[in-house]
Amino acid sequence: MELRQLRTFETVTRTGTVTAAANVLGIAPSSVSEQIRVLEKSVGVALFDRGPRGMTLTSAGERMRDWAHRLLDQAEQARREVAEVAPPLRLGALESIAATHVPPVLARLGARRPDLRVQVRSDGTRDDLLEAVAAGRLDAALILDTGTWLGELGFEPPPAALAFVDLEPVGLVLVAAPGHPLGGRSPIVGDDLRGHRLLVNAAACSFRLAGDRLLGAEVEQVRVGGVAVIRAWAEQGLGVALLPTFAVADQLASGKLIRLALDAPDLSLRLVWRPDRESVPGLREVLYAAAAPTPGSTPVLTSTVTPHTAP
Repeated sequence: MELRQLRTFETVTRTGTVTAAANVLGIAPSSVSEQIRVLEKSVGVALFDRGPRGMTLTSAGERMRDWAHRLLDQAEQARREVAEVAPPLRLGALESIAATHVPPVLARLGARRPDLRVQVRSDGTRDDLLEAVAAGRLDAALILDTGTWLGELGFEPPPAALAFVDLEPVGLVLVAAPGHPLGGRSPIVGDDLRGHRLLVNAAACSFRLAGDRLLGAEVEQVRVGGVAVIRAWAEQGLGVALLPTFAVADQLASGKLIRLALDAPDLSLRLVWRPDRESVPGLREVLYAAAAPTPGSTPVLTSTVTPHTAP
């Protein structure tokens, strides 16, 4: 078993086909196929089911994927430590929280480890962030979720087991333009929204999933775009919107939007990482910086490892 075979294996699992993996690696498809065959021969089991639409992992391949991630990460860490090159800590965050929640984490991290370099990747797609953490392309990521297991909000977690810690609640509020018919009604329940339009993201973002859980099919959904677009449409009276309080605080204060009296449960700002990567230099410091609301505090980190399938 060689590292180049593991890299090829990991690339095939990520891209789904031999041809796509060959394009990523810059080698011939025949070389990709040969390396996979040699790897399978060395472990004595088939790692893929070959089909007309691509390569699908067998149960043995699923187990090999976790080992491949682990061994490749350790090899890269060894290379950097031997070369005395301090690798940057790679932190991902949803675009909706990158501007508001990442800077305080970086400030606390800078106070603890001023020598640590951090690369931040902002992404609008939660699934891409989780997949990058599972594959080792990110060391940790900040997402929004709820409940006691990863994905309880309504999204599918990645197959690799991830650990997480909840950092703080993120409040949600149902907003509308001034003069909306529901503006004077309190409290509002799902039935009150029949005949009204709920503005949501075209993608399955956290706020759209929260609306699905809270309102179900009681209200018509209109897919318009991201948070900024949803907020602007709501200001123009084109529908109501369920958004995080921090995203509409200025509009509520200025009177461009009003808060409707719907009781919406908070989401959780959740930091996720792979538990087998906690030895990566700087990762524990990120965990402490993310979980410490005040300078100098030393929180006790608790985490839950999500299984491959949700309960």
